[in-house]
Amino acid sequence: STGDLLVKDPRALENIFRESPTLIATHCEDEDLFQQKLDEYKNKFSDHIPAYCHEYIRSAEGCILSSSKAVSLAKKFDSRLHILHITTAEELVLFSNKIPLEEKRITSEVCVHHLYFDASDYKRLQNKIKCNPSIKARYHRTELLKALLDDRLDVIATDHAPHTIEEKIGSYLNASSGLPLIQHPLNVMLSFYHEGKLSLEKLVTKMCHHPAICFNIKDRGFVREGYYADLVLFDPNERILVTRDVLLYKCKWSPLEGEQLLGKIHTTWVNGNPVFRNGKSLQSGHGKRLIFNR
Repeated sequence: STGDLLVKDPRALENIFRESPTLIATHCEDEDLFQQKLDEYKNKFSDHIPAYCHEYIRSAEGCILSSSKAVSLAKKFDSRLHILHITTAEELVLFSNKIPLEEKRITSEVCVHHLYFDASDYKRLQNKIKCNPSIKARYHRTELLKALLDDRLDVIATDHAPHTIEEKIGSYLNASSGLPLIQHPLNVMLSFYHEGKLSLEKLVTKMCHHPAICFNIKDRGFVREGYYADLVLFDPNERILVTRDVLLYKCKWSPLEGEQLLGKIHTTWVNGNPVFRNGKSLQSGHGKRLIFNR
């Protein structure tokens, strides 16, 4: 939706959906509509647009328009489509839970921050939760969780946009979009487990099994003999406090600062090698290129 990744020419889009031999992953927002909305709010507030307006500028309508277009193209050309970070209740009618994931041609995901935050949090966090697609009203969050549980949404995903705090706390127009969230997505989702809203089995399915199935990633996503040992050891009942001094990001801030979360990660392995233990990063360089079954 931003930078030089935007594709909105109808002929280019049709060519992509017609010719792509593999999965097409899309960030679906209608930039023309958003520019109109931004102009409206500039006329209303000048350079002093409040952070909460982000929900209305990058509106639910713009998400629905774009997602509907992508699904229509995928159905027209029988493309393999995956729509990233769904944020609205209205988009959920585009997805099915009637067939197994392996047979779906159109799949989707929801990000942890769109499940955890809602528009009421703009008052407290301001531009710290400015992201694209925007965080929206609470009823969207409620419906997203329902769709995750009934398998209309297939994957739990994360954002990681490590803007500096200086890039986030300025005026709305100058504040960058995106959140640093890669350190605590499991802890965030464990909050839903402790509230009785999500089982551990469903959590593992959506965060581990389904990404591997959806993207046809070879030998990952499951604890199986012969698979790469990408593992995490955690205590679901141990409480943690998110503070600046525990953050491993170079940007050194998080929208979760001050939150108490249940679930402490003790050790993480990548390709069988321990890379994190007891709050400290260990030796890096153990990553390997992903191989796909295509």
